[in-house]
Amino acid sequence: MAIHGICDARYAEVQDEFERNFEERGEVGASVCVTVDGETVVDLWGGTADPVTGAEWRQDTIGHVWSCTKGATALCAHILASRGDLDLNVPVVKYWPEFAAKGKDAILVRHLLTHTAGLPALREPLPDGAFYDFAAMAGRLADEEPFWEPGTRQGYHALTFGFLVGEVIRRVGGRTLGTFFRDEVAGPLGLDFWIGLPQEYEERVAPTIPAPPPAPGAPMPTLYRNAFGDPSSIAALVIGNTGGYLTPGESDSRAAHAAEMGAVGAITNGRGLAGMYRPLALGGGLVSPDQTAVMASVAAATQSDAVLSVPTRWAMGFVKGTDNGHLRGPDAEGVLLSEDAFGHSGMGGSLGFADPVPRLSFGYSMNLQGPGLGVNERGQALMNAVYRTLGYRQAYGGLWYL
Repeated sequence: MAIHGICDARYAEVQDEFERNFEERGEVGASVCVTVDGETVVDLWGGTADPVTGAEWRQDTIGHVWSCTKGATALCAHILASRGDLDLNVPVVKYWPEFAAKGKDAILVRHLLTHTAGLPALREPLPDGAFYDFAAMAGRLADEEPFWEPGTRQGYHALTFGFLVGEVIRRVGGRTLGTFFRDEVAGPLGLDFWIGLPQEYEERVAPTIPAPPPAPGAPMPTLYRNAFGDPSSIAALVIGNTGGYLTPGESDSRAAHAAEMGAVGAITNGRGLAGMYRPLALGGGLVSPDQTAVMASVAAATQSDAVLSVPTRWAMGFVKGTDNGHLRGPDAEGVLLSEDAFGHSGMGGSLGFADPVPRLSFGYSMNLQGPGLGVNERGQALMNAVYRTLGYRQAYGGLWYL
């Protein structure tokens, strides 16, 4: 498999693992980018972007990075907080008065960012294409009753996060989420990174390849097992009441790519992810150093997420390193970072993060999804190679430390 791009000789192990992903781990098309001290030390891509047409993964190939989008949305909120325009510790109703309905007047902005607001899904069936109408989704969520007392439980807002946080950003920042991100992040940093992809870039998108279904008797993520086993469960509503968005192939539609979905809709590549986190790895840039510290600090943690049913740890809007290796099957996928790092993974294995201590930013994107909801062996192997090169060691089965 031909690998293209650049790799500093000191980080040769990263290129070795990238090549092994194709040779041994089933990678189809992918990109990885690493910056240290603000300098790009790895920028590699290779494989096939579209197995149907045989199109190669090129330098400018972009793709769907799923929940890595949440990191971009959270960054927008922290930019407003850093400027003093948004207080993360006040009720959402200060900025979004209609949100007070059904007992939500005490929900804080920080609850939206830490998945503790109790709004991971909607109870009433959504019409086809509902996720492509941001205003309608915000209105539906404003009128929804929480599934638990806000602040008392943590449950991954897998698909609602972007409408909740995005509407606060729109109210405070005066622009839609996609426009705010373009104006304040992607544009100034020169990133090929979109929340709401323009038509002119559609031909460069690598279609998503879903993970193969589990073999008979093989374990599946507990989220799916709970959803299929109890149609009335929160898990079933999270993945089943999406207006058709999770129907196979729908996420690759033009309507999906064009929509401003701040939880799952971003289109970029490893270079875009690493580029977004680069200034944060250097201590700020887009936000103040004090705000960067807030972004990196654990704000919520649980041994059993109310939606995912696995341990999770969160900063405000960002994933913190989590070791779930003691679990079975796809649930064992965690995100094995250092304790100082923060970022976000995407369904199937994409990842972007910043680690301010080694001044590291990292981005990985691919088209073939893995079976779990965390980072699978392909992305983890690349991260591990970076951390080893930087002199980090790994606790038994767990996170990296100096």
